[in-house]
Amino acid sequence: MEKKIKIHTPYITLGQFLKFTNIISNGGQEKVFLLENEVKVNSTLESRRGRKLKIGDKVEVLGNIFEIC
Repeated sequence: MEKKIKIHTPYITLGQFLKFTNIISNGGQEKVFLLENEVKVNSTLESRRGRKLKIGDKVEVLGNIFEIC
């Protein structure tokens, strides 16, 4: 099932996204989480916490798919 994540800015970073969706609880966990878990943005493996997610991007993490809208 795909979940919609609505943003009110031109983009959100992958690290901010992980906190916003409660996948991680604080910014200190971003780096470790991305090293230990597979995260895909638009079907491409991504490990940069500063990766800018824009409207229309799809993020796959922990068996969930999120669409930025």
